[in-house]
Amino acid sequence: MSLFSFEYEYNVLQCPGVGDDIEKGEGNIAQNADDSPVDVLIVGAGASGAAVAWSLADTRMRIVCLEQGDWSNSSEYPTTQTNWETLQLGPYNINPNVRGRETDYPINNDDSPINVVNFNGVGGGTIFFAALFPRLHPSDFRVKTLDGVGQDWPIDYDTLQPYFVQNDRMMGVSGLAGDPMYPPKQPPLPPIPLGLVGETMARGYNKLGWHWWPTDSAIISQPYEGRDQCLNLGPCGSGCSQGAKSSVDVTYWPEVLRAGVELRTRCRVREVTVNDQGMADGVVYYNADGEECRLQAEVVVMACNGVGTPRILLNSKSERFPDGIANSSGQVGKNLMFHPMGWMEGRFEERLDSHKGPHGCCILSQEFYETDRSRGFVRGYNMQINRGRGPFLTALQGRANGTIPWGPGHHDAFQQYFDHITSIGIVCEDLPEEHNTVTLDPELVDSDGIPAPKINYQLSDNTRAMIDHGLDRAEEVMHAAGAVETSRYASVRNAGWHLLGTARMGNDPKSSVVNSWGRSHDVKNLFIVDGSVFVTSGGVNPTSTIQALALYVADTIKKNLANLFD
Repeated sequence: MSLFSFEYEYNVLQCPGVGDDIEKGEGNIAQNADDSPVDVLIVGAGASGAAVAWSLADTRMRIVCLEQGDWSNSSEYPTTQTNWETLQLGPYNINPNVRGRETDYPINNDDSPINVVNFNGVGGGTIFFAALFPRLHPSDFRVKTLDGVGQDWPIDYDTLQPYFVQNDRMMGVSGLAGDPMYPPKQPPLPPIPLGLVGETMARGYNKLGWHWWPTDSAIISQPYEGRDQCLNLGPCGSGCSQGAKSSVDVTYWPEVLRAGVELRTRCRVREVTVNDQGMADGVVYYNADGEECRLQAEVVVMACNGVGTPRILLNSKSERFPDGIANSSGQVGKNLMFHPMGWMEGRFEERLDSHKGPHGCCILSQEFYETDRSRGFVRGYNMQINRGRGPFLTALQGRANGTIPWGPGHHDAFQQYFDHITSIGIVCEDLPEEHNTVTLDPELVDSDGIPAPKINYQLSDNTRAMIDHGLDRAEEVMHAAGAVETSRYASVRNAGWHLLGTARMGNDPKSSVVNSWGRSHDVKNLFIVDGSVFVTSGGVNPTSTIQALALYVADTIKKNLANLFD
């Protein structure tokens, strides 16, 4: 079989949870799927897997995506139920070790102050993300040149700019043009309303003369592409039953499926296999019944995030690759980067209606984003203004920190905090360090016996200084905005959403895993498109940049079809 010798008739699969003509279900493997060889095999149906599948679909190759999780049923999201807050503590917890679904895999976080948090299913982390959607800055691609730390990327902001635009349109991004911290950009939709929280905090930033701007949000502020606008249901971080949050199960995947790409759920990949020529020739995976299966492919694309991808690569051992496929540099699993967070809360006398509206999408400040060595650290951080908690979590947090007692005085104290709280997250740029790693745990395994990832991670002195500085500035702006009480939290344990750097890009095969367009240095038909290819982390949420990278890699593959493996 030749990769480029076939044209395929479009075959829209009946996949659960998408579109009027698509039958709803849960845990199904695509009907009529078979294990005959395919042209392109994508592992992972999250933000990057969906984007690369969409871009490659117009080649009319046979493309299959394997996803270890299920489709999510929006009618079951917490926002449809009265106990929505307690569901976030259990079955809809962001931490897979707490959530413990059959489709999750365990993660050993014992040697890390930050827990890895993720979601396994069609849509990946976009099901649970807060939908804050900034881009990396131009400076983030040149930190070695500018600041003498980390490494420069082999590409730059301008390379990705057309793919940022393309992705904003596909996802449905709301925002306001003119942010002076970026080159010119125009989101396709107007910004999410600031609400009383945003207006109040903006006054504080104005008083201090610091930058602030409405966030770019992957939440639609008006009807868009068949979806209705945000209704301010609140808990975006546990799935949007309105469909206004732009998770890729409702943005990219419907179009991808109509274009003939085949998506199989409940297919957990164990390893990428190689042939005698050292080329990837497919994967071994377990289906929903726990049966071991094999699918051959001429191109393999990894899209499993910065923990899931190195986990599979390291487990893909062979005589040719005894340390894991694509790992001749020894860099697979190295240089893990999170975005460590500090957290500042402020209580205001006036009511802010702070439980209403998208929790993480309000305003942000990048006043302290670029390096100023007089602060005692290099690089910088983003200040993300967040709305407050719902009633149950307000009471629970108040009980935990002693501000809201049980019994006499409870209701009076509760009224002073509920809808009177806002917070600032200090999202810190994490520098790449080799000792921060993802490895295979020698004992812990998932339900199919695949070794679980083990995280070894330490907060650097640079990060600690950045958090301290950010919390001091956050307290300053809280008081400028009128807060009468503040509380600071020096580190957030469940902050491991952004999983970056463990199979990084680079021109030198000795110090990187993939080249400047995501192709493995070692295996010419193996590509990586998720956050593991990040060279540096920046100080902003990475999903927008991850998807732009995936579109860029896919476009470069299409431009090089004639000599793809040279």
